[in-house]
Amino acid sequence: FPSLFQLAALERQVFDFLGYQWAPILANFLHIIIVILGLFGTIQYRPRYIVVYAIWTAVWVTWNIFIICFYLEVGGLSKDSELLTFNISRHQSWWSENGPGCVRKEASMSGIKGLDNHSYISVIGCALEYRYIEVMHSSFQILIALVGFVYACYVVSVFTEEEDSFDFIGGFDPFPLYHVNEKPTNLLFKQTYLLLFPTGFSGLEGMNK
Repeated sequence: FPSLFQLAALERQVFDFLGYQWAPILANFLHIIIVILGLFGTIQYRPRYIVVYAIWTAVWVTWNIFIICFYLEVGGLSKDSELLTFNISRHQSWWSENGPGCVRKEASMSGIKGLDNHSYISVIGCALEYRYIEVMHSSFQILIALVGFVYACYVVSVFTEEEDSFDFIGGFDPFPLYHVNEKPTNLLFKQTYLLLFPTGFSGLEGMNK
């Protein structure tokens, strides 16, 4: 599962880089770091790192729901706005010009005053509008995040059960192999002397006094 999560995050990052979508690029970068952290926690037996990943999945799901609302223009959002580029460029999704079946055409605008040396780019023939491709990407990320959350909870529960059942002194055996004798040393010495010298026990007591 962790390798699948990483591949999905890297794939999303590549296409956001191609479209100069700075906000998604930053979010994807954080997501990749947290996924690596969760993988490290699984391999190195660090439940806290896995808990961090589980918490992040909730944030990641929320972010992808926002992306879906953005491209579907829900709640006053507009897919043509510069919100995802921090208002520093007018770039759109890479899929807007490179989607399946899309044909990109450039028409010179030199005949229009004030627009010399500029060109108008039109995209025709797209089999699927780019916003639906972005929505499918985000929906897939949500599905992966939910699977990752369930997987993280399962791993944490397994680690917790192992820690609770393991006895650091005697292992899993409730009766340790090395049993400590609680009898006083002086009493053991007297019993040993009595076995060896039954008649001399009174003399030993006189010496101890």
